[in-house]
Amino acid sequence: MAGVKGQVQKRGVERRRAMVDAAIELFARQGVRGTGVAAIAERAGVTPSALIHHFGSKDGLVRAVLEEADRRALQRLSVPADAEPTLDQAFDWFVRDAEHTAATEGQLAALHTTLTAENLQPGSVLHTWFRDRGRALRTHLSALFTRAVADGSARPGLDPAILAAETAAFLEGAHLLWLLDPEQVDLTTLHRSYFEGLVARLKT
Repeated sequence: MAGVKGQVQKRGVERRRAMVDAAIELFARQGVRGTGVAAIAERAGVTPSALIHHFGSKDGLVRAVLEEADRRALQRLSVPADAEPTLDQAFDWFVRDAEHTAATEGQLAALHTTLTAENLQPGSVLHTWFRDRGRALRTHLSALFTRAVADGSARPGLDPAILAAETAAFLEGAHLLWLLDPEQVDLTTLHRSYFEGLVARLKT
């Protein structure tokens, strides 16, 4: 029975992944508003009721897509969930992620930015998700800068919370500039320049 149960669970995971993959593809191509549940279900080879069973609603599926995008970023960078990187390691991750985004994830980045803008107001469907994600990012960045001061890679007297907010603002703004004008804005070069400058500023 244990083997049968394991096979059922595996099929369930695979089916869920197929639905998320289908949603990523169609959302990126047609936008969230222009993509119906039926189209996603057809693309994934399941019924619309099966999709709703897994995610509860279209909004639940959108949230799953956003979470999957974050998971893939950590996976391709080989970043453990409980990692405590040095400044050099963290900044290298950001540059490599920008390089990957510019090469293959432009549509997903655009989807993320659009959904952020659509959910700025409290009470909107994904407002809490984006707010909490932003808070989590700033918390990790603040911890990064605190460690840097403690290990001597950054000078004393810095405000980790301010640095965290500044870095998060750069990350969001850089992606927006690039999405608006990719012919003029090189996302990878922009990241590399910013973080090289930040390292120099933190040491002086």
